[in-house]
Amino acid sequence: MPIARVRGLNLRYEIVGDDGPMAVLITGGRRGYAEFGSLASQIAAGGYRVLLHDRRNTGASDISFDGDEVEEAVWADDLFELLSQLGSIPAFIGGASSGARTALNFCIRHPEATRALLLLRVTGGEYAARRLTESYYAQFIRIAQEGGLEAICATEQYQERFKENPANLDKLMAMDVDEYIDVMSTWMSLFEAVAHFPVMGVSEERLRAINVPTMIIPGNDLTHSSTSAYAAHQHIKGSELHQLPVSDQSVPLIPFTEWGHLEREIAEIFTEFMRRS
Repeated sequence: MPIARVRGLNLRYEIVGDDGPMAVLITGGRRGYAEFGSLASQIAAGGYRVLLHDRRNTGASDISFDGDEVEEAVWADDLFELLSQLGSIPAFIGGASSGARTALNFCIRHPEATRALLLLRVTGGEYAARRLTESYYAQFIRIAQEGGLEAICATEQYQERFKENPANLDKLMAMDVDEYIDVMSTWMSLFEAVAHFPVMGVSEERLRAINVPTMIIPGNDLTHSSTSAYAAHQHIKGSELHQLPVSDQSVPLIPFTEWGHLEREIAEIFTEFMRRS
């Protein structure tokens, strides 16, 4: 797959489709872009090119432990640079979960580069704030404090990164453990500062300032509660909301892979929305 040099890092990306307007799909968590391959193909079949990419610290892209902003903002700026290099601005910007938070940050920071937003499985609420703070940061701070970088490198998350990009192992082991802990602690503090909004990561004031067409498809678990999607719909003026044939479930997380039977409907909703946006 192609590699782009973006703000000093190597980012892996792929464009699905041969012609048409550019749409971006950003996966959730710290997962690589592969889980959106099928959905991207279905959207591309509707007359679009779909950009998939591994954000820094995800997939096969380089890891990086610098920056003094919340990660979703850093990812948004990386995406802007990548789209600029590809000559694909403005674009439709979409994502699920942390990808949706990145899309929102992209629009806020780069409104001129955003044709419309495609938000899927919006996060928000106190449960999601506690769960994701632990999942992204707190657990790794404890592991580093107790076992050093060797213990960090042995975790499943980092083993996945090293498998896809072996150079990341040497890069991480070259760090000082205290530096790693400091960076993760800073990121955790930045994340906590914006995690408790009804729509995680974005204040109501900033949501109200969004002025691009927006389609929102709610999730249905405790991390991606439908309440968060409805909050986004309420505050983003002119936004549209499409409810899939799913009901809310009191479970921490429903993996996107379990939504395979919904991909055709998601693709149809997004492509139809983009045609008239």
